[in-house]
Amino acid sequence: MVLAKSLKELLALLSELPGLGEKSSQRIIFHLLKESPAKVRRIASLLVDVRENLRPCSLCGALSDTDPCGICSDIGRDKSVICVVEDILDLLSIERASFYKGVYHVLGGLISFSEGIGPEDLNVQGLIERVKSGNVKEVILALDPSVEGDTTMFYIIDLLKPFKVKITQLAFGIPIGGNVDMADSLTLTKAFEGRREVEGV
Repeated sequence: MVLAKSLKELLALLSELPGLGEKSSQRIIFHLLKESPAKVRRIASLLVDVRENLRPCSLCGALSDTDPCGICSDIGRDKSVICVVEDILDLLSIERASFYKGVYHVLGGLISFSEGIGPEDLNVQGLIERVKSGNVKEVILALDPSVEGDTTMFYIIDLLKPFKVKITQLAFGIPIGGNVDMADSLTLTKAFEGRREVEGV
């Protein structure tokens, strides 16, 4: 079968996305071709809208169309507890589990010198400023159990040492090399419930 040029280009672009190979991309494309033109246009319009209008929250760094974001501005959230996550995917996974009532701080990545990502490339200073305010009682480090996650965690711990704030990390449950955003709700709940205070802080 000779594919149309536009179809081949769309297939190639989708196949570059994380988690999508050629077969998955084909299934998505041919499913969309069976949908109504109005629905496809709506999906395309929303993709453009999300790309152009979402911005990092000035407080936590999460992507949002408002500033501050809905979580930071929610009066029902406990602002004295900050959960530090790598990215928005981790935040969404924790929120889906519906147990955490504090707020977040999104780093936007992890320190990885092999990939040229240093502390200056992450949203770390914003976290320090929030802790400096004196209103934060606990900082939960919910980072992936990996070399990059540990490196980032120890860097943050060192920066927070001068402040009188409790620093905790998630309990074991997420496997080494695993990702917070891939953990199921029960695993995340148990990891938070069993979190332990970082020693030597």
